[in-house]
Amino acid sequence: MEIKIRRALPADCPRLLELVHELAVYEKAPDEVTVTLDHFTQSGFGPNPVWWAFVAEVDGIIAGFALYYIRYSTWKGQAMYLEDILVTESMRGNKIGAKLFDRLIEEAKEKKFNRIIWQVLEWNEPAINFYKKYNAEFDPEWVNCSIWI
Repeated sequence: MEIKIRRALPADCPRLLELVHELAVYEKAPDEVTVTLDHFTQSGFGPNPVWWAFVAEVDGIIAGFALYYIRYSTWKGQAMYLEDILVTESMRGNKIGAKLFDRLIEEAKEKKFNRIIWQVLEWNEPAINFYKKYNAEFDPEWVNCSIWI
């Protein structure tokens, strides 16, 4: 099995959205994905991209991805915010997630970000155990907040 990690391309967006839907099903929120393919593509590859991604190809088929954007802290400066990392269920256990995460670390260092930040659902033990391998810090102090406009 040949695993290739590369930057996402506009042509990858339909497959990335398929994987986003797979993630939403896994996270028990299948109806929460409302972004359109056009909006998704323009947001990553339009004149002012707001996200970047790496894909994992296995024998030419995208089996996973990691999508990030830049977050800014007035205290700490720029950081990479990992929005999603997913390996399709049938390909888990092949170190694809580790290859994607390692590539994110490399990217963060290249761009001189001072850290990588993300969220994980408290019940997602496989993901939590994966992140523990990287000595991730888990912060129960902060509460997520949002408003819909």
